[in-house]
Amino acid sequence: MRAVVHDRYGPPEVLRVDEIERPVPDEGEVLVRVVASTVTRGDAMGVRHVHYRFARLATGIRRPRRTYFGSEFAGYVEEIGSGVTEFRPGDAVFGFAGGTNAELVTVPESGAIAPKPEGLTFEEAAAVPDGSLLALTCLRPAYPLEGKSVLVYGAAGSVGTAAVQLLAHHFEVEAVDGVCDTKDVEVVRSLGARDVVDRFREDFTKRETTYDVIFDAVGKHSFRRCRHSLKPGGIYVSMDLGFMYHVPFLALVTRIVGSKRATVGMGRYRKEDLLLVKELVEAGKYRPVIDRTYSLDEIVEAVRYVESGQKTGNVVLRVSEAPAGEERQEAAKQESLR
Repeated sequence: MRAVVHDRYGPPEVLRVDEIERPVPDEGEVLVRVVASTVTRGDAMGVRHVHYRFARLATGIRRPRRTYFGSEFAGYVEEIGSGVTEFRPGDAVFGFAGGTNAELVTVPESGAIAPKPEGLTFEEAAAVPDGSLLALTCLRPAYPLEGKSVLVYGAAGSVGTAAVQLLAHHFEVEAVDGVCDTKDVEVVRSLGARDVVDRFREDFTKRETTYDVIFDAVGKHSFRRCRHSLKPGGIYVSMDLGFMYHVPFLALVTRIVGSKRATVGMGRYRKEDLLLVKELVEAGKYRPVIDRTYSLDEIVEAVRYVESGQKTGNVVLRVSEAPAGEERQEAAKQESLR
């Protein structure tokens, strides 16, 4: 089968599409024929380039131990291992797993895999799991969110667009504001943001508006700069460990000193959260935002674009043809409406 692989760290050019051995599902696993996948910021910077050098203790000091690439998928079940009861061959599914920039991938039945949301194409479904699950779990340190005011910095990225929608349509927040680039202001507003700050024209920290929660969905701001925009008892949640990995230290200090806290959002990918997002999609409360779509063979170009920091929402990869029948007809219908 064809898959994106890399056997060394480096620029996007280290990635290539190659023929690798077809995976076989073990007990409790599902073999998925991937129709669409994505390229996430975590894939581009965290796995191939390894932005945090200490992460190489887990991924491989000099060369990556795991050469596969990709983490989100939408497709259909091709084969099931022994003991699998939840899925059958032919089922349309979506979720999160390692090595999804490939024609086939094995996923534990107990993992982050669920029936594909009705009404979404495979490409749209593939763009749902990563941003939504990261937003859900990284916001948990700020729970309960009901009645609170929240600002999302980096509101136009994969996690940011997810966070704005979840806060506006799922959590009963008082209000959610967003900060993004000029070109993305209207997109973020359409997702449910009360107010959207163009970061090129205005510094939100100089406003008089204060928030219960500031969620840095791209990890490019700082508690020091944001603390005056927090209400007493407010919390700054970052998606990044910060310069010299200082945010975890701040999390410890601010638990003891002062009334405003800082913390690092810890992302997790759980089936129950994926099922919740599926329900929100089908209820019309959540939709994936897709910037561009590339073919599998255009993986280098796709990663270059993700690393440019210009993407709005998600970048999708077309991997295989959609199956014949109802699911393929639905995909064609959705495409024709664009």
